[in-house]
Amino acid sequence: MKDLRDIIKRPVITEHSADLMAEKRYTFEVDSTANKTQIKQAIESVFGVKVRKVNTMNKKGKFKTMGRYGGYRPDVKKAIVQLSEDSKDLDFFEG
Repeated sequence: MKDLRDIIKRPVITEHSADLMAEKRYTFEVDSTANKTQIKQAIESVFGVKVRKVNTMNKKGKFKTMGRYGGYRPDVKKAIVQLSEDSKDLDFFEG
């Protein structure tokens, strides 16, 4: 079992994810081997909030070329986490 802090890699801050924050839905890049239960436990322990629902998606890395050399970008797993109504908001823009 991985450490719960290793499951969450970073928050994903885009225009669409910023709109979801108004509905208490937050997007994170997570470890590709983590399941929904592990993601829920990690969010609840790290941020001290109550998670209502977790949606996950796997994004395949696309092929990129650099001159005559080509390769794939890394695969990414994202999780959209819905917090319960009585949970506090997460603030990524402190300071």
